[in-house]
Amino acid sequence: MTSHLSRVGLGLALVGLFQVSAAAMNKATQAPPLPAPQPAGQVQPAPVRVVPRTPAYLEQRIDALGKAFDGRVGIAVQSVDGGWSTGWRTDELFPQQSVSKLWVAIAALDAVDKGRVRLTDRVSLGRSDLTLFHQPIRSKILGGGHTMTLGALMQEALTKSDNTCNDKLMRSIGGAQAVRNMIGTKRLGAIRFYEGERSLQSRIAGLTWSQSYSVGNAFYAARNALPMPVRRAAFNRYVEDPFDGAAPGAMVDALARLKRGELLSPSSTARLLSIMGNTRTGPNRLKGGLKPGWSLSHKTGTGQVLGAVQAGYNDIGVLTAPNGRSYAVAVMIKRTSTPLGARMTLMNNVVRAVIQQHEISQGGRYSL
Repeated sequence: MTSHLSRVGLGLALVGLFQVSAAAMNKATQAPPLPAPQPAGQVQPAPVRVVPRTPAYLEQRIDALGKAFDGRVGIAVQSVDGGWSTGWRTDELFPQQSVSKLWVAIAALDAVDKGRVRLTDRVSLGRSDLTLFHQPIRSKILGGGHTMTLGALMQEALTKSDNTCNDKLMRSIGGAQAVRNMIGTKRLGAIRFYEGERSLQSRIAGLTWSQSYSVGNAFYAARNALPMPVRRAAFNRYVEDPFDGAAPGAMVDALARLKRGELLSPSSTARLLSIMGNTRTGPNRLKGGLKPGWSLSHKTGTGQVLGAVQAGYNDIGVLTAPNGRSYAVAVMIKRTSTPLGARMTLMNNVVRAVIQQHEISQGGRYSL
């Protein structure tokens, strides 16, 4: 009897064990439960993006340089390879002046990459193409006209900051709107582009452009003839809300993307950085802080002066170490009456700080 009951109990236990195992297997093969529905209008939080930590020395040094400078200055530095960035007034809009020639060049090379134009395309320049201020090409045009390739226009615009070459290049690729379209399409951020040098400089002075201003001292005479309150109001309006304004943070982000090859084809990227490496203007701005073995591909910008005050004194570029690591740097001065030497020293010191931080990170020693 006992043996029979034992066999019955064992059988019941085995049946129970089988049922539990089957249930467990069935549960394991089921799809995971769907997430609970979100209330209407509620947005799922974006994934947390880990931002690389800015080196403490450089952060503190840039803060100190920004605070000590007598004028409204914006400074930004971004590691092209490491991704970290730091700066002073990085989100404020500063006048670009000729720094904006970089966007014309990128728009032109983007058009080349898309097959819309070729750098070997030739254009003719006449008196109607002349602008104002710095335009070394002027003598050749006044000598009976001049023909150039788009590539030569870009070279002159970037390395010599020739206003006439820059405006002609801009018009040859579709005008100011084509440049603005490029800035928007490539999501370059807080960077404005106006209507070219003639319109920009006239508006800053309180004038409306007339082609007669391109000859001799006509522009200066017309500007000087304006009542000083009119000139001052136009000048101050520009400084406070520059039509060609750009944020230093956006500038270094665009430069870093350019260096990484994210804006143009490899050949166009190499061409542009090479041309910028031969810039002749501003040898004592950012470039004055270089150490042997370092290189700089850069573009300067210099604005108009009213009294003792200058609106726009800039230099931006890609700084490359001997080991190939790169840093995007921008120093933009909105308004200052500080002597030129002090401005250049500020720019030199920003570059020196970047170099020192690089050498600290490489475990090396730094000396001026």
